[in-house]
Amino acid sequence: MVSKGEAQRSAKSNAPAPMQEALFTQDLPEEMTDQVGYRGPAVCRAAGVTYRQLDYWARTGLLEPSVRNPTGSGHQRLYSFRDILVVKVIKRLLDTGVSLQQIRVAVTVLREHGVAELAGITLMSDGASVYECTSDDQVIDLLRGGQGVFGIALGSVWREVEGSLSEMPGERAEDETPAAHPGDELRERRVRRNAAG
Repeated sequence: MVSKGEAQRSAKSNAPAPMQEALFTQDLPEEMTDQVGYRGPAVCRAAGVTYRQLDYWARTGLLEPSVRNPTGSGHQRLYSFRDILVVKVIKRLLDTGVSLQQIRVAVTVLREHGVAELAGITLMSDGASVYECTSDDQVIDLLRGGQGVFGIALGSVWREVEGSLSEMPGERAEDETPAAHPGDELRERRVRRNAAG
């Protein structure tokens, strides 16, 4: 992912818009930190992806859960609020035809930002490359240069995910017990297959 700010330094400030500053303060609720995580089915509902996609992305390293990423069966992955934002962005980029290679680069750059910083970023793409914009001037520069075909304002993605997760329970990483987890369809299938075989 190319940072437009690195390509064209301007004297303008890269601060988020005042509305974003008001919405996204430094004092994030615990649910938006890496202390609380959400299980796969909740992530799928909030981001609009299938469990199979989410599992594949975790196994291939595209997006590994940051709260808890266990190995072996019987343990649940826990995704942070930031992880879910990135999952939703991956889905949108895939839906618009951006290559998986470019998405991997974009995800790497997004993971370097703090969760509060994500609200001030707009991702722009021409279908081949993805650009990180942190100011309105950078977005306008891309559009003038004919590079921006579509954009994803992470602030609006943030609000969508926050609304989706408001009804879903989060849990802390240390709350894990080896008991069966409702909603873990793949684990239930493995248990049935191993019992029958």
